[in-house]
Amino acid sequence: MDRLCVLQDMFRQVFDDDGLVVTKETSRRDVADWDSVAHVKLVLALEEEFGIRFSEDEVSSVQTVGDLLASIETHKGRGE
Repeated sequence: MDRLCVLQDMFRQVFDDDGLVVTKETSRRDVADWDSVAHVKLVLALEEEFGIRFSEDEVSSVQTVGDLLASIETHKGRGE
């Protein structure tokens, strides 16, 4: 399963919306409930799923699903 599909599943779980569809361009403005609390839940879920730890700068700079994918790719490329 590719990482975008995994993110799709994680978004659906965190936002409790089985119909939620995300793309690389999906932003925090596009998901009504993507507030600071949901953001933390999403980050924690992704860290657990991928076995990585995001830096504070990464967490605070995320604006789109593509930003999350880029950060995951960076971590996975380092073998984390």
